[in-house]
Amino acid sequence: MEMVSPAEIMTFNEAQAPAGESHFVGAHGPGTEVAPVAPDPAWPEACRLLVELVRSALGPAVIALEHVGSTAVPGLAAKPIIDLDLTVADVTAEAVYVPALEAHGFELAIREPWWYEHRLLRHAEPRCNLHIWPPDCAEAARHLIFRDWLRANPADCDLYLSAKRAAAVQISAAGGDVEAYNAHKQDVIREIYARAFTALGLT
Repeated sequence: MEMVSPAEIMTFNEAQAPAGESHFVGAHGPGTEVAPVAPDPAWPEACRLLVELVRSALGPAVIALEHVGSTAVPGLAAKPIIDLDLTVADVTAEAVYVPALEAHGFELAIREPWWYEHRLLRHAEPRCNLHIWPPDCAEAARHLIFRDWLRANPADCDLYLSAKRAAAVQISAAGGDVEAYNAHKQDVIREIYARAFTALGLT
């Protein structure tokens, strides 16, 4: 996060896919599982195994690898999928990391050149969303800020959980998917970020 400016961190990239393009790769699409489940004591071990898989696959190509998202916040209900943020030198050089990760059970599911060059690979067991970012990426920096803020601020952790549950109820009733679920939570997420940014002296 040190190389990302406060202005970059506080500016959310709202870029969407160009007309006629999809961010999903092949037959992949958005998940429909949105309901958070009770914290599972197996999540830390699942995360450890996944980190070992990624590091075994990529070795020194791993610049940074962080457990993020709700499963990284002790005591927080979450979808039972581990989110990992991986930083590599060049996200566009997929040949450097995708085949090696595929050999360890990951599948490339999302490619978003217009949004921080984000790539996402899925792993089935343990379940994982592996997000790939370039160095000094504002979105990856925000993920760490959000994780650490929720770990240290129980009131905002409770607020976020309420937003997750409300979103899950509404989106499930409407037959929506994870992308709609995430959009439903956005206002609360931005509210929490605002408090975290102020506390960190970024504003």
